[in-house]
Amino acid sequence: MVVSMRKADLAQNTISSYIRTMNVFFHWCSGEGYTNLTLPKVKDVETVKETYTDEELELLLRLPAADCSFCEYRSWVIINFLLNSGCRAATVRNIQNRDVSLADSRVIFRHTKNGKIQVIPLCSRMVNVLRGYMAVRGGEAEDYLFCDQYGGMLTHNALRLAIARYNRNRGVNKTGIHLFRHTFARKYLVDCGGNAFTLQKLLGHSTLTMTKRYCAIFDADIAKNYDRVSPLAQMYHPKEKIKKQSRAS
Repeated sequence: MVVSMRKADLAQNTISSYIRTMNVFFHWCSGEGYTNLTLPKVKDVETVKETYTDEELELLLRLPAADCSFCEYRSWVIINFLLNSGCRAATVRNIQNRDVSLADSRVIFRHTKNGKIQVIPLCSRMVNVLRGYMAVRGGEAEDYLFCDQYGGMLTHNALRLAIARYNRNRGVNKTGIHLFRHTFARKYLVDCGGNAFTLQKLLGHSTLTMTKRYCAIFDADIAKNYDRVSPLAQMYHPKEKIKKQSRAS
């Protein structure tokens, strides 16, 4: 199995993930007395996560035409939402109308990878986007927010194909949904000045170790605006003297 995955050019980290899953199953088999088989572990490698560039994001975030299809409009809203929250595709598919509170500028994630409910803030821009979208989408409280064109739940494949089609139509060759999660993490830390601990909570990670995998920062990012955070630069930064205001005669 491992050899076949390597021949298929699967990434080392992907193979490592599959092996961990298989070993959990073999551990159960061992407890049941079926077999003592285990697979040798494959060490994960550090990788720099691919992200969308600002130029690509500008193309994707351009407001669709007023007469566009519901599917195109929905894809545009989803991309806005992914850049607001950095959530997973499965979470997007499971959000219901009742989970969104525009008055409180927040959304509840009931379906998460670790099974824990999350409450995520919505920026003012996202509130306005959702207000317009929900007026078009309609539906009952327990209906899915990002539904298919008939009001039902989007399948994983339907969401993947919809985003891929939307991106290509905007001239963006990258089509991965998970890339928005990487992009959110990178921009939150580098461009927006966020901290890793808050990012951990936003991404729903139970440990900071997992968050670090989404925070592989390029050398150019480290150098960006370094004068703002360098202790040496701060020591040499000229301090302004308090100027005495002259009294009016």
